[in-house]
Amino acid sequence: MLHAPALLPAVLADRIQFQQVLLNLLRNAVEASRAGSGARLVSVGLRASDGDALEVSVHDEGPGIAEEIRPRLFAAFATTRPHGLGLGLAISRTIVEAHGGRIWLERPGPDGTEFRFTLPLERPA
Repeated sequence: MLHAPALLPAVLADRIQFQQVLLNLLRNAVEASRAGSGARLVSVGLRASDGDALEVSVHDEGPGIAEEIRPRLFAAFATTRPHGLGLGLAISRTIVEAHGGRIWLERPGPDGTEFRFTLPLERPA
């Protein structure tokens, strides 16, 4: 499910890199929803935030993120799965911050997880 206003402001960002950030967040959300208690909802939201940034959110209704992993959630190779190599969040944070934005865990569970990130708006010349 996608929640977005009809008109969104322009951002100055590398499209391929942000496709990677969205892919990482969506993949994690889908996998978490499968691992949850039958929940299947994954939603993406877009909105102008504070007049100077675009805010993107990805929400799932999986089991949430365990308390013990939260402090290292954005570290390289942090994972919640026994055979996982990582959540892709370290790379996502690097990309977002390199563009002047920020990424964070908004809702850690138990009713799912919501990640948000911002991208600065393109400034008129």
